[in-house]
Amino acid sequence: MVAAPVKPTSGIKYDIKDIALSVKGKQRIEWAGREMPVLQQIKERFAKEKPFAGLRLVACCHVTTETAHLAIAIKAGGADAILIASNPLSTQDDVAASLVADYGIPVYAIKGEDNDTYHRHVQTALDHKPQIIIDDGSDVVATLIQERQHQIPDIIGTTEETTTGIVRLEAMFKDGVLTFPAVNVNDADTKHFFDNRYGTGQSTLDGIIRATNILLAGKTVVVAGYGWCGKGVAMRAKGMGANVIVTEINPVPAIEAAMDGFRVMPMSEAAKEGDIFVTVTGNKHVIRGEHFEVMKDGAIVSNSGHFDIEIDLKALRSKSADVKEVRNFTEQYTLPNGKSIIVIGEGRLVNLAAAEGHPSAVMDMSFANQALAVEYLVKNKGKLEPGLHSIPKDVDQEIARLKLQAMGIAIDSLTAEQTEYINSWTSGT
Repeated sequence: MVAAPVKPTSGIKYDIKDIALSVKGKQRIEWAGREMPVLQQIKERFAKEKPFAGLRLVACCHVTTETAHLAIAIKAGGADAILIASNPLSTQDDVAASLVADYGIPVYAIKGEDNDTYHRHVQTALDHKPQIIIDDGSDVVATLIQERQHQIPDIIGTTEETTTGIVRLEAMFKDGVLTFPAVNVNDADTKHFFDNRYGTGQSTLDGIIRATNILLAGKTVVVAGYGWCGKGVAMRAKGMGANVIVTEINPVPAIEAAMDGFRVMPMSEAAKEGDIFVTVTGNKHVIRGEHFEVMKDGAIVSNSGHFDIEIDLKALRSKSADVKEVRNFTEQYTLPNGKSIIVIGEGRLVNLAAAEGHPSAVMDMSFANQALAVEYLVKNKGKLEPGLHSIPKDVDQEIARLKLQAMGIAIDSLTAEQTEYINSWTSGT
């Protein structure tokens, strides 16, 4: 079989693994598009209205088939946009190739790139002199503030859709260094209720299963953190027959986890019982040296938080007599006593390091929020105060309406009498 010729890139600059992978990448991008009708409608409107004409934009995201559709929509809106990876292991190389070869979008992302390459790509993004930043984890914004302050006056705003990134932006604002508006996409109802819960829940287990081929039924799965991502992982693991333990630092979600039927305990206790561990806290060293010491032989450790800091791999490595790869994206750390700990995806996002990330259907809503958040920033240029801003409620509702329409689901509407009642205070018993 003769491979299809690769389209010329028309002088586009890029840094990817292999442009010849574009044929497969285009097929996968098109497949994902079948499940993304909301973003497709937004892209078609952007193509007509060109809301981003003349604007320079940088997107720092996981370079997946779903992200491809966000990039394509932004470009359709007239933006001069480039795309870089937001995590060294989350790039799908064939998608990166197709975005360059088939869609004319400059991409700087290679799966498995080292930290130096990753940081070089962040610098390349800032060399583009962006006016709008789409960030996952706020690395581009943090680097801008720390190293490129002279470029800040050009910034219209940024959007952020990860819990980790929002925490960082809040800290920046508290320290007085976030001097431009940032839209909190993560807290949109049509993002965290679905992406964080259903997307993370399914794709995390997908990554664990692909990497290990392990049966979850009957295993004890420890979920560290019971935010929306943790809720999703715990729910899906329980649905596959696992016994789930939740660890928490916040008493409110801890009570919720207990009332949802899960055992709740400190990590020091859970470490002794778990067969599989998943961290989804956004915090540092949730699983530490003292936890590794009491784990079962063959315990599997993974992370589904944005950065690779939730598992203290430095401590594990220092305690290990041997480290070797036993399957793709799966390493076995052997302790001096002969006991082994299995780590998936180098402690990075397991759903992207060992699988394909969230299903397209759920990312349809997340990236619809991202696209409309960018439009919101542009429409309100110079009007928004520095700091975090929520997605407007009517935008959130419209995304949900379009998604229901695409799913063929109809819902009720208020009668005139009901509308009058809920807007009045005079009616009662």
